[in-house]
Amino acid sequence: MSSNIAIEFEHVSKQYRLGLVSTKTLSHDIRRFWITNVLGKEDPYLKIGETNDRSTKGTSEYVWALRDIDFKVEQGDVVGIIGKNGAGKSTLLKLLSRVTGPTTGAIRAHGRIGSLLEVGTGFHGEMTGRENIFMNGAILGMTRREIQSKLDEIIDFSGCERYIDTPVKRYSSGMTVRLGFAVAAFLEPEILVVDEVLAVGDAEFQKKAIGKMKDVSQGQGRTVLFVSHNMASIRKLCHTGVVLKNGQIDFMGTADEGVDFYVGNNISTLCSFAEITDEHRRFEFTSKEVELLSVKLIGEIDEVASNQPLDFEIVLKKNKDVERVSMEIMFNNQKDDRIGSYLSPLIDISNVPIGETFTWKSRVEHNLAKGKYHVCFNVGLKNIKLGAKDYDIVHNVLSFSVVYGDMASKTPFAYWPDFNGSIYFPGESSVKCGDKSL
Repeated sequence: MSSNIAIEFEHVSKQYRLGLVSTKTLSHDIRRFWITNVLGKEDPYLKIGETNDRSTKGTSEYVWALRDIDFKVEQGDVVGIIGKNGAGKSTLLKLLSRVTGPTTGAIRAHGRIGSLLEVGTGFHGEMTGRENIFMNGAILGMTRREIQSKLDEIIDFSGCERYIDTPVKRYSSGMTVRLGFAVAAFLEPEILVVDEVLAVGDAEFQKKAIGKMKDVSQGQGRTVLFVSHNMASIRKLCHTGVVLKNGQIDFMGTADEGVDFYVGNNISTLCSFAEITDEHRRFEFTSKEVELLSVKLIGEIDEVASNQPLDFEIVLKKNKDVERVSMEIMFNNQKDDRIGSYLSPLIDISNVPIGETFTWKSRVEHNLAKGKYHVCFNVGLKNIKLGAKDYDIVHNVLSFSVVYGDMASKTPFAYWPDFNGSIYFPGESSVKCGDKSL
């Protein structure tokens, strides 16, 4: 492997048998052993299996979570791995982190790898935060002296100083992510692998984490592989974009090109109603204490005016004893850039029985310019006094197109170039010559 190559995936594939680990049948295991070990032939189960498409039932017991992944990552590069849930993103990172091994192919990495794949990965619940820092550092190959020299920085960055000597099992998911990310980032692995865990943290922590990853890659020349459904973060942080689809590389280029390719192929159609049954638009690491079931734009809204209110009807399910929640409705443009959001007041749901559904209706006023827009939803608790929690987040599930300048006259926009921005601001003006109005 070349000295400036940090990671090399060489025709890597990963196969699973649905519902079971290994083959779990004596006949399959004996046949595999006889053919591969005694006869010295190719594993017959590598010739079968279907593409990893969650939306189809399929007929084979075997599925390829990844198939023929082949690319290289240079040292200091920041690579954004993009794709729907089930596309193979987490499997790719688990193979790189040696959580599991590839079925075929080889992965070569130059340097120590620090991984943050899931909330609490590598943490022991009975051990304190401080003890887990030392344990994770030892796993990364750090000496006790090296860990001790970074300890104060790790604790300060995590914001968990008050609980650092408390067992991790008593941490919230957000606190666990904070500490896990701080350990992975500050113990200086040559390669940092980060899955979509940052979605669990609050906005302040996400900003700090992205800033730290920029420092790690740009200032310190370390390599970062970053999985996220947040396209704005991919654009800001990453240099290279790799789009996965059904376990295979669908596109590879710059981060901007990757995001444009993914967005253009996944949210191009207008949609005014969605049941949240397909998990590919849901953030993976959410508690679902309150769960989004369906979202709907009421009325004939495929084509709307710049001043036409948007009425949303949202059906949710209360899965745990939650007393109050708020709803954030976020708007992205066609490039998946966030252009604005509406945060509702807190609503009391203490009278809703656990396991029951309830309906939330919201009206959002806007003055959007001509173009296509996509809507994201976040149900949680966002309050200065009560703190910030995310119960469920779905990304780009509804879409609509603004085609008129005014609802009353339905006067179409004559022309609105992209460089004028996404928001249209109506206003009034007057011109005078002396005392006379023109």
